[in-house]
Amino acid sequence: MARAILPDFAFEKLLAIRSGRLQFRQAPASPAIRAILPPIAATAGSSSSSEASTFPLSVMLWTFFSNLPFEEQVAKVAKAGYTNVELVGEYLGWSAKDFARANAVLKKHGILVDAIAGLTHGVANPDTRDAFLDELKSALTPMETLGCPAMIVLSGNVIPGVTHQAQHQSSIETLKQAAALIEGKQIDGRPVRLLLECIDPEENPECFLTTAEEAIEVVRAVNHPQVQFLYDLFHEQIAEGNLIDKLEKHIDVIGLIHVADVPGRHEPGTGEINYHNIYRKLVELNYHQMVAMEFKPTADPVAALRAAKAFALSPV
Repeated sequence: MARAILPDFAFEKLLAIRSGRLQFRQAPASPAIRAILPPIAATAGSSSSSEASTFPLSVMLWTFFSNLPFEEQVAKVAKAGYTNVELVGEYLGWSAKDFARANAVLKKHGILVDAIAGLTHGVANPDTRDAFLDELKSALTPMETLGCPAMIVLSGNVIPGVTHQAQHQSSIETLKQAAALIEGKQIDGRPVRLLLECIDPEENPECFLTTAEEAIEVVRAVNHPQVQFLYDLFHEQIAEGNLIDKLEKHIDVIGLIHVADVPGRHEPGTGEINYHNIYRKLVELNYHQMVAMEFKPTADPVAALRAAKAFALSPV
């Protein structure tokens, strides 16, 4: 796996997983857990009636509990009051028994996996297009097993000697072919979606797609309902800012929002992003896709997640 393809956090996360630091606690499994379970069948983003007028919330696990076994991570997410999680490659290398155990743990705590990342190829390199598509095909199996309908994809890095326009066009063409691959596919009754994310140039100066503006141009050129934009507010505040204007103009192609404050990638309210206005605008725009917490807590993670949920769902 080439480091150049992934942003630093994803590469380090995948290294940790493959080195064995992120795994299940080694304990005897009950017969029910040892059995291979079918994918979890439930509705992603389900919420209580008190939250029905807002948007569903999720937790991107890597920023909160990465040093804990998977079952403890899930338990803490449930303790914090969330019903959805997102993964960055935790599933890579899992055996059938591991997937069964993961599904058992998720089911026990009433947690759904709404999105995963972990593809090692990006969409902007025309020379690795076939490898990207093959990797995506293979990824559909763990997605189906986990009941997860969305895959986060990245552009990959700038390629020396290749023009910007050629990489821009490659991003469009690769995603068009990927859209054809997943055309009409559903997981647990929900359309399979590809969510294109850009990474700000401070985190990865080599990344090809660094701004929401260009990534959205790519998504609009693909023009397929199963290809959407992952709007990471932390990255875009660093890259260009003007966050609410982009929400107003492009809410129709935004399929997922990631939340963290600037600077430091900490919880909302610790930095310069006015998340009260962001959340109010999402309600105003009738946004009902997922909003995922992807911040590094400054205090106890469970308490920080509870506070972040209360902030996001507070009356506006």
